[in-house]
Amino acid sequence: MATAGMGDVLSGIISGLIAQKLNLIDAACLGVELHAQTGDLYSQLYNQQSLMPSDIIDLLPSVFNEK
Repeated sequence: MATAGMGDVLSGIISGLIAQKLNLIDAACLGVELHAQTGDLYSQLYNQQSLMPSDIIDLLPSVFNEK
């Protein structure tokens, strides 16, 4: 997941969690976990190495629904 824009997606996830009143440590930990699980889900579904930041954004609702 070392693609341009992945860090932006991660920081957006964490920022959104902070906006929902999670404390900073919990938001960072949960954000990283969600980001990683979404990448794992992508690799299971598509088995490709062409992951783009928009793919993470598109699959996030699926990961949220699993929780």
